[in-house]
Amino acid sequence: MPGKRLSRWWRYVCEHPMTSLVGAGALALALYVLAYPLVVTRYPPLTDLPFHAAQTSILRHYWDPSYHFHEQYTLHPIEVPYISMYLIGALCSLVLPITSATKIMALVMLGLLPAGLAVLFWGMRKSPLWGLTGLVFVWSNLSYWGFLNYVGAIGLYAMSIGLALRALDVPSRKRSIALGVCITAVFFTHIYRVPFTLLSVAGTAVVMYPATRRIRPVVGPLAWGSALLGLYAIVRPKDDTIGKLDFSLHTERLKEAQQHLWKNYAGSAGVSEAARVDAVWSAIIVALVVACVMFWWQGRLSGRSARERWWGFGVTFLPLLFAAGYLITFLTLPMRIGAWWYVYPREITSCLFILLGVLPDMPRQWPYRLAFVAGLGLFTTRYGLFVAQEFHDFDEATRDFQQVAQRIPQAPRLLYLVFDHSGFSKRNTPFIHLPAWIQAEKGGWLSFHMVAFGASPIRYRTDTDSSLYDGRGVIPPSVPDRWEWTPQRFRLQQHGAFFVWFLVRQRHDPSRLFAADPHIRLVSHDGTWWLFQREKAQPPSQQ
Repeated sequence: MPGKRLSRWWRYVCEHPMTSLVGAGALALALYVLAYPLVVTRYPPLTDLPFHAAQTSILRHYWDPSYHFHEQYTLHPIEVPYISMYLIGALCSLVLPITSATKIMALVMLGLLPAGLAVLFWGMRKSPLWGLTGLVFVWSNLSYWGFLNYVGAIGLYAMSIGLALRALDVPSRKRSIALGVCITAVFFTHIYRVPFTLLSVAGTAVVMYPATRRIRPVVGPLAWGSALLGLYAIVRPKDDTIGKLDFSLHTERLKEAQQHLWKNYAGSAGVSEAARVDAVWSAIIVALVVACVMFWWQGRLSGRSARERWWGFGVTFLPLLFAAGYLITFLTLPMRIGAWWYVYPREITSCLFILLGVLPDMPRQWPYRLAFVAGLGLFTTRYGLFVAQEFHDFDEATRDFQQVAQRIPQAPRLLYLVFDHSGFSKRNTPFIHLPAWIQAEKGGWLSFHMVAFGASPIRYRTDTDSSLYDGRGVIPPSVPDRWEWTPQRFRLQQHGAFFVWFLVRQRHDPSRLFAADPHIRLVSHDGTWWLFQREKAQPPSQQ
């Protein structure tokens, strides 16, 4: 079977060499925008990425005693099914360093944006080359926060709608199975995108029914997705932090939409970013106008049957309908739901992303398609080059961290405090979680960890022996809410007794923080990073 499929693909390439060349060029452009920024830096400036790397490392080295992960954590891939991204990274880390594996993991999640959009257009009977427009969202605000599983999930969401359209249009068991697999991927990537996906697939079947006269091809996948959601409702952990939620309408949020989309940098970098993003959107709008004119000029609206006219109406109406739904969630959802923060700002990205589906089909002749790809590619690659330059600057800004981190041994008991967030033009600090890379690369313990929120497939153990390690125990002491953002609350006797290594980012010598313990001394200082060690006779495995 794979041989036959490959043979058909090769036959198509031979029969349509120029069309295939345009497609290959579009793929190369997408890879450039996605991958180039990631290869010019050791640690990408994505705020939560260090903890994604750490959790990937926990999966990869869970049974490796030199990392001490099995002592600290338990795995819960069904109760909290945010596991697909970490599995990709863990598999890659079998043959690659954790930094490279994490970048590939990020690349896959970000790549689902143009890929999902391409499948959506394919399902709409439009050119998948329009997937290039999804590149403008690759380096958006959500990506810079490091919300990669959410970003990947909205790509899979678009892909699910495209597969549903295709299954309704040209039904087959394979297409229905593919839709079910895609819904499953959404489940294991970002569980809270599953209800949106199921509702949208069902809505697609209803809206397109006058054109397809079919519902059955999506019934099985919808039932499967509903069963997964029901299973999650049964086994999910109880969140006692969720209080009374306010879903009132906040129209004033429309004024802040832009800051939740692409305002990632300050100063001159912010001006450059805005100019490049505006240029990409200008290119998309010009492409929309030209495509509409060409669609009319080539007479593609004439001679259509009633079903074909409804199909055209349906695939234009659906993105508007879904975008309106996401706009409502942007205006009504709270900022925080239990452990989940930054809730409503995410929805404006989903709104604009799915709205791209209103683009009409490209002209079918390859010279026109080449012009569209070249025009979009020119501005998206300029944007990608800007991002790569900023990532390279961040690599230079973290040279001091890389030097100090080399002094830290395998599996350290590490407490870190980030007082200073200057040194890079990004608005949302990329330094706040940077020390989590040390756990990703070397294992050990961290003073603050995102697994403590209970929103991860990895959790701290509750069955450990507190008498281990000279009475210090296995699990780091709990810290108050927003501890990582308020390091001034650190008190050595209260928070530091568990740890051996102390890493601080500050412009001035922070030795006063540890003055109460004469056994703690400064062992390394480079730039803004200060490394302290508690000197006591301990086995190497406890350091």
